[in-house]
Amino acid sequence: MTAALQSLNVLLVDDNQHMRAIASAVLHSANVRNVREAPDGASAFELLRQYPIDLAIVDFNMFPLDGVEFTRLVRNSPDSPNVYLPIIMMTGHAEKKRVTEARDAGVTEFVVKPITAKAVLDRLNAVIFRPRAFVKTDGYFGPCRRRRDLEGYAGPFRRSADGRSSAA
Repeated sequence: MTAALQSLNVLLVDDNQHMRAIASAVLHSANVRNVREAPDGASAFELLRQYPIDLAIVDFNMFPLDGVEFTRLVRNSPDSPNVYLPIIMMTGHAEKKRVTEARDAGVTEFVVKPITAKAVLDRLNAVIFRPRAFVKTDGYFGPCRRRRDLEGYAGPFRRSADGRSSAA
């Protein structure tokens, strides 16, 4: 996989310079050569508009524009250069509420700090080699939020409220 990563353009966004250095070192060790860095979501969005970026790795908690707001901007802004950009969220706070908030903003993958090389490479592998289809509804645009397919499922309905009769 490392040879495939050589031409990848990654945008690394974290307000902690030390964390950016660690994440950048992990990426470079995986043969990722093109890493652009930004200290917050606003700067990152400007870089995204200026350079070809294939993937963003963003911190959850930043000021003035955090990772969730950055993700919403990428997914929904009329001047977003790439609404389909794979976005990996990293955070030291992995409470279900935060994971759900990031997922509902359109984050593609999630990694918990302290990051490990294996965790980062697993997420890179997932977004590159197993991309999820994008979904557009009235309240959401982003990668499909379903993580698994139900074994033996053969019908069009996925929820109990999808209109099936109780006799079915």
